[in-house]
Amino acid sequence: MKRKLFQTFLVAAYLFCTVFALNAQTARNPILFADVPDMALIRVGKTYYMSSTTMHLSPGLPLMKSNDLVNWQLIGYAYDTLANVDALNLTNGKSTYGRGSWASSLRYHQGTYYVTTFAQTTGKTYVYTTRDIEKGPWKEASFKPSYHDHSLFFDDDGRVYLIYGAGQIRLVELTADASGIKPGTTQQVIIENASRPSGTNGGLPAEGSQLFKVNGKYYLFNITWPRGGMRTVVIHRADQLTGPWEGRIGLQDLGVAQGGLIDTPDGHWYAYLFRDFGGVGRIPYLVPVKWEEGWPILGVNGKVPETLDLPASKGLIPGIVASDEFTRKKGEPALPLVWQWNHNPDNKLWSVTERKGFLRLKTGRVDTSFVLARNTLTQRTLSPECSGSTLLDVSSLKDGDFAGLSLLQKNYGLVGVKRENGQRFIVMVSAASGKPLDIQRLPLAQKTVYLKAECHFKHRTDLAHFFYSLDGRSWQPIGEPLKMPYTIPHFMGYRFGLFHYATRQTGGFVDFDYFRITTKTSQSTENERPD
Repeated sequence: MKRKLFQTFLVAAYLFCTVFALNAQTARNPILFADVPDMALIRVGKTYYMSSTTMHLSPGLPLMKSNDLVNWQLIGYAYDTLANVDALNLTNGKSTYGRGSWASSLRYHQGTYYVTTFAQTTGKTYVYTTRDIEKGPWKEASFKPSYHDHSLFFDDDGRVYLIYGAGQIRLVELTADASGIKPGTTQQVIIENASRPSGTNGGLPAEGSQLFKVNGKYYLFNITWPRGGMRTVVIHRADQLTGPWEGRIGLQDLGVAQGGLIDTPDGHWYAYLFRDFGGVGRIPYLVPVKWEEGWPILGVNGKVPETLDLPASKGLIPGIVASDEFTRKKGEPALPLVWQWNHNPDNKLWSVTERKGFLRLKTGRVDTSFVLARNTLTQRTLSPECSGSTLLDVSSLKDGDFAGLSLLQKNYGLVGVKRENGQRFIVMVSAASGKPLDIQRLPLAQKTVYLKAECHFKHRTDLAHFFYSLDGRSWQPIGEPLKMPYTIPHFMGYRFGLFHYATRQTGGFVDFDYFRITTKTSQSTENERPD
């Protein structure tokens, strides 16, 4: 009896270890547990490229590379500056939170890479081209109007189009190089009500167009969001670009929607889509696709699978987010690609060379609030949990200056140092109520201080905690937990930020010794997947 029990135990242990080993080598959804929305993907040979949305940030229109659809790294941006206007420069009291450049379209055609976007801020559509997507340079063309959620499409006959719109889907022809609208062309409606297959009555009308041609048929992907329902993939197909089009629901599960199709070199197909996931932002998923009777069938029995027959993720550090010691060798870029400025920076007021091994932020004007201050340097948070920390030298702050570490969104949180009447204070600020409040302040007698923010996104907890240390070993909590909701006014997941601004006089500066990001916090347990 004992022998049989022992044999049963061995078999169970073997099966458990086998399943565990397989899962450890298998990709899991979401493939990127960070804010990478509005993806557009292409495959060139065996290499995949992806573009995404970062709206008001600079540089913008990020480009990523992968060899397996799971492990991605930033390789560049299509532009450094979208436009030199007040809203993008954070000047004259204006900003462009929630706007800037929106969903992009990425294509490869006859040796040239094209990535396009549109901006409500400027009222224009932008087309960026290069022969080398990894090294550039990028050439820009722009024209009016701003074509909403468009899909760039090169047809087999050499003609070039944008497909765009919300609810009513339209088509406009471009010049052969896609640099503008073809003279004499007129836009036309190709689908009167693309929301119809989902029964949308109110809610979000069909948008997020991405067009593909497979085996001679046209396939158009859109997202709808029926009132009281969930984000839904709608697919239309046609034999001719101008129609007639027939549509159906492509996927309705977990709210995973908006994206398109990608194939692998060995003939497998996937849909790339994203999911709204609270404070961390909008996170990418891959869904297997099978073809039946000329339709792409998404998911496994209509569901988004937890695991995928693809290599496991090696993590988002350092390809998507990364620590930075601010040490630079000759020839290295001033800032790694993981960093983006909150709006266009004033490049005269920051440096990584004035004090070697440090990021220096200087003030050149007086500001009234954190969200209107220039030169906040940001990068993504990541889920299920993460921690960002820095060491700050505040010896050169001026009265009225405030510098430190932020979690940036509409309801932001800050931990940093304020100088008032010649004295320095460690302060935690919360804008959870809709306006910034000093939650706690403590006198600071020394010239340096360590700061840390921890984010908890498990089970959509969406809470942050802030800490300080005087020696880098013993950390003390400060202030109160920050609830981190995803808000439409900013339209972006929470981001870590390094900031410094003046409220009384200019000329102060602060030095950041490093920024370090980890996937552990002081409350870390085993990482969990989304609910």
